[in-house]
Amino acid sequence: MEPDQKLLDILACPQCKGDLSLTSQKDGLICEKCRLKYPIREGIPVMLIDEAIKLDL
Repeated sequence: MEPDQKLLDILACPQCKGDLSLTSQKDGLICEKCRLKYPIREGIPVMLIDEAIKLDL
């Protein structure tokens, strides 16, 4: 289930307050600056830094 576009437009990275982009699989939100992926579970973005997945360079 994909989150609502209006919600995605107002969300920011909780760590750096930067922009987020939806993954191609629509299963998470990516912060390019922090190199973190925030998962989306049942259509709800999990915006907790402790739950974020670190991305490889």
